[in-house]
Amino acid sequence: MEVRENYNAPREVESFRRFRAGEPVDLSWAESWFSMIRQATAKGRRFARVRVVSLPLSDYSRFGLLAARFTTEAGEDIRYLHRDVAEQFGLPDHDYWLFDSRKLVRMHFGEEDRFVGAEVIEDAEAIVQHNYWRDAARHHAMSRDEFAAKHDQRDN
Repeated sequence: MEVRENYNAPREVESFRRFRAGEPVDLSWAESWFSMIRQATAKGRRFARVRVVSLPLSDYSRFGLLAARFTTEAGEDIRYLHRDVAEQFGLPDHDYWLFDSRKLVRMHFGEEDRFVGAEVIEDAEAIVQHNYWRDAARHHAMSRDEFAAKHDQRDN
């Protein structure tokens, strides 16, 4: 689950700058990620995430929606959930990944929205809680394409 309004990933800086300037965006830096998803999903692995976003969409969220088009084409199921809905269900205010519903990894970010590390959490109750949050978020979220159409971001 991704809940941050912005991410300051060094590899995205130039693409994000071009996006904000209305210039063509080159996502070739992400091709290894897209390729990995294609290969894994071809073997039956499942990749999915929910992005919690505020409305109106920030520039970064609109950029993420563009990038998600290519990621979903590669086989990942990316869904979008309004922040107001997430708050109604008490979803967490931190990013995390679940692997096979059994391994929980919480992401940590520092100043200027930069990723600073990940923490593997082995507490069974925390893992169950994060699975519940994931399931609730997925149930109430929209597919990337449905969200883009609803919010007039079809070209992204």
